[in-house]
Amino acid sequence: MRTARIPWRALLRAGGLALGVGLPVAALAYVVRSDVGPIVRWDQHAIVEATDFTRAHPAFHDALIVWQEVFQPRWVYLAGSLVCLWVWRRHHQPGRALWGFGTLMASWLIANFSKELVRRARPVVEDALVHAGGTSFPSGHAFAIAATGTTVTLLLWPMLGARGRVAVTTTAAVLTLATGADRVLLGAHYPSDVVGGILLGATVSGASYIGYRGWTALRDDTPDPEV
Repeated sequence: MRTARIPWRALLRAGGLALGVGLPVAALAYVVRSDVGPIVRWDQHAIVEATDFTRAHPAFHDALIVWQEVFQPRWVYLAGSLVCLWVWRRHHQPGRALWGFGTLMASWLIANFSKELVRRARPVVEDALVHAGGTSFPSGHAFAIAATGTTVTLLLWPMLGARGRVAVTTTAAVLTLATGADRVLLGAHYPSDVVGGILLGATVSGASYIGYRGWTALRDDTPDPEV
């Protein structure tokens, strides 16, 4: 009977990535939750400046509201899940598709757990531009788009040519940055919430992929990006 091999090196790399990013983000969460210090003061100043700018440009405000609704986490995760289904049906790679879908669902759970763990209050803005419920750190929108963008990029990587890889990577980065900016400009999140969400979302996806590739390395010779 053949003994299953465990890819310890890949698992250690995945754990190292998770800790290497997770610990600084946890420290950031502790600092902002304490509501003191230069980061908190900068957050508050940035929110005032950002919302004043948005308030002075009504058309821009309307566009930000549309972006907020289109990139709600549930729609972002749904779009990523449809890409996973397409990879399964069109490219006949069920294992890869299931990894992608599982990573998206794990990201959704981790994002919600992180919010409940930190429980940072939302920004308080005079003449609020948007009324958002729930807690603030990390930004759920930023977490979702970063996790989904990273997951979809890694999922599609071996199926793309050089131009396709550049296009997908660039699109994911632009959508992530634009969504993060949207949250701050509407006063729904502090900048540190967005930074935390992007870092955690991308890290969950990256660590998951390293572990997945470790398990499949013996039978999958497809060239993939170094992570």
